[in-house]
Amino acid sequence: MAVVERTKIRREDLKEGENLCEHCTAKCCRYFALPIDTPTEWSDFEFIRWYLLHEHATVFVEGEDWYLMVHTVCKHLQDDHRCGIYETRPQICRDYTTENCEYDDDWTYDMYFETPEQIYEYAEAVLPARRGQGIRSRKPNLLPVLH
Repeated sequence: MAVVERTKIRREDLKEGENLCEHCTAKCCRYFALPIDTPTEWSDFEFIRWYLLHEHATVFVEGEDWYLMVHTVCKHLQDDHRCGIYETRPQICRDYTTENCEYDDDWTYDMYFETPEQIYEYAEAVLPARRGQGIRSRKPNLLPVLH
């Protein structure tokens, strides 16, 4: 039996009146992202570390802007990747366009954090050291010099 490989349609190959959403798996309905304050001190990074202790949460940075991303599927996303409440969908969904959506899979973030350890290490790199507060082991005592 021959295996038919489906190729993904390119934006520029859409026919007149055809919608990009007809060819997508609805990435935009599988998470939401909220802007958060740019962390500038240890307490800010502790909040972000707390976010990342929760399942399905990540943090990303685009330019100067920081975001909390929650990976969760919209309750009204249907098996065919279409909206089950399209006619009464929220305004944020109505305002969203395919012009800058993630359909093309070439989207990258300036920074992306998935674990509390990653954000802590980043904080250690950009903030002044906190005395005795690291997650790493303390440096061992030096061995005595033998004469």
